[in-house]
Amino acid sequence: MNRHPGGGEHTRRLMELANLPDGASVLDMGAGAGETVELLRSLGFAARGIDLDPRGDSVERCDLLHTPYPGGSFDAVLSECAYFVSGDQPGALREAYRLLKSGGTLLLSDVFFDAPEELLASAGFQILYIEDMTALWREYFLEALWRGDALCCEIPKGRSSYFSLIGRKV
Repeated sequence: MNRHPGGGEHTRRLMELANLPDGASVLDMGAGAGETVELLRSLGFAARGIDLDPRGDSVERCDLLHTPYPGGSFDAVLSECAYFVSGDQPGALREAYRLLKSGGTLLLSDVFFDAPEELLASAGFQILYIEDMTALWREYFLEALWRGDALCCEIPKGRSSYFSLIGRKV
């Protein structure tokens, strides 16, 4: 099961919108079981995945807030439903910025309690595409709660939204 709203179809759509060249190096931050890593590889990308609790052979054990990779290692960084659960969205964005080559692409789908535009701008990203997917996220999350497989973390009080976006390192 892809652990994010829209699953593999949503990932494919983000990759199409990003228009990355064949063979681009992509890091999936919060890769879980590696389903997205395998999908990216099948689409012709040089993909790697990291997660604190890897559940697949294509995922390395690594904290997405402190990766061992040198700065400028990747053409793109992808994260779906992982930055919020890291407990430090600004820190995750700073690490993604560090890992990207100049002009690199961030593909992000996640929960936000603040305006994503401000958060990304403060990390040095220019937003190229943004879509509010809150309705889909609510449906996904309620179904996960019903099945008993929702990932739980401490959730702040207040209104949340779910956005999918593409940013460029400036």
